[in-house]
Amino acid sequence: MKRPAITPLAPRASQYGIAPELVKKRLAEYPEMTSLMISDLFADTPAVIYPGEGGIANVRKAAEAALSNVDLSMIKPGQSVNVLASHHGFTLLGGEPYAELLRVVRDVIAERTGTQDIRLRAGVGLRFRETEEYIKRYKLDEHYKGKARGMAPIDEGIAIETEIGTLYGIKAVYDADWIVHVHNSDVREVHFHRQVDRAVKPFGMSYARIETRSTYHWNMGPRGANFTARAIFESKFVKSKFAFAAFLNMSPSGVVGVVAENDLYVLNDQLTVEGLKYYGKIMTLLGEVDECIVGLDFPCPVPYVFAAGVIYANFVGANTDLFDLDHDLPSYTWYTEAFYNKAGKPLIDDIVPVNPAIKMVVHNYAWGGYPSAFFTEHIPTVVVGQEQAELLNSDPQNLQYMDYATVTDNLDSAMHFAYKAAKTDKVIIFDGAMGGLNVSQSLADLLIAKAPAVSERVDKDLMPKWLKQRGVKI
Repeated sequence: MKRPAITPLAPRASQYGIAPELVKKRLAEYPEMTSLMISDLFADTPAVIYPGEGGIANVRKAAEAALSNVDLSMIKPGQSVNVLASHHGFTLLGGEPYAELLRVVRDVIAERTGTQDIRLRAGVGLRFRETEEYIKRYKLDEHYKGKARGMAPIDEGIAIETEIGTLYGIKAVYDADWIVHVHNSDVREVHFHRQVDRAVKPFGMSYARIETRSTYHWNMGPRGANFTARAIFESKFVKSKFAFAAFLNMSPSGVVGVVAENDLYVLNDQLTVEGLKYYGKIMTLLGEVDECIVGLDFPCPVPYVFAAGVIYANFVGANTDLFDLDHDLPSYTWYTEAFYNKAGKPLIDDIVPVNPAIKMVVHNYAWGGYPSAFFTEHIPTVVVGQEQAELLNSDPQNLQYMDYATVTDNLDSAMHFAYKAAKTDKVIIFDGAMGGLNVSQSLADLLIAKAPAVSERVDKDLMPKWLKQRGVKI
């Protein structure tokens, strides 16, 4: 039976995207679109606390329960605490679950320790003012009594002596007696962290100066860069300030729960296993798509738009197994352009091309603020609306995005063009639909047909391989 499409995530006001009122129509509104819940595809889909009955109150309840088992005795009345956040958490399921976790962490610390000097420090990547927008949007500045601020990787740094030499953090992260690491288990950038030390990664990214965080993007790639985050976290300086970590535990269908630990590596091992388990099947299934049109329709930069808990950047690499550590390095860093020459060609033959199943992209709504011209250079793209084209043309990180794309006045024209040029009626929409994904009926039929074999292959062959590669035993 054909399901109605799931309501996409609403546009939001941001300096990095067009005004919400300019988004006239959503891809999910077309009659040929339907939806698939993750539980429709895989019987072992975990139960979620959000979205669902009880709403955001379930996140608060889960967070309070998880934090009740964490030792806070090291924090004394009057001491200062920096609660550390990362911008990507605010794009999960509308952002409210992550914002609620940040509220609960502050409430619990204040109640159990007696201190009121609790600050929110929210790190960001290349969109330097993004977390300031989220702090205002979710009124976290009010909840943190005026002690909330966004941080950028170009802010004043602090030298951190590690066993591999001097690395650089952001000074504002560490200007308190204690730090609390509040993050999420979403596998979003699996092409960078490879689900290795996922829980530690922000110490080398969101909390690091640009000189250090760029090891992920330009210097070492996913095989080498992971150790920089671990080196920072393992330093005497950081360890002397670390109190505990609390994570929003994610799955493709929603929030599974909240986990909190004083020992970050205990939490890391748990999230490694669950991340592979929860996301391995849907990512493998998306690799079975033979041809499609991709719709971008989500308030986030181009590579980070969501469908079924998977970002577009990872779908562009779905023709490989992003969890398999046996593959060579160049297979997983192509979209940073580091392994392509000025002519857009791979530097060596071993570099895996972009997913050939993607025949065309309809950019209905997605932000700038992240270098994305690589995508339009390699995949035919039509952008909806001159305002959106002008936004990208004025974005210093996307000055060439429109050099490789065309513009239509409206979404109807874009879809007509895409169907005709791509010669397929299979469509997948990256619009943040909660609990599942919006697709055309033809693609839904394909995914339903392929899902049983994918589920069996992941359970019997791939999960044991992935876990063995990471030295994890169940």
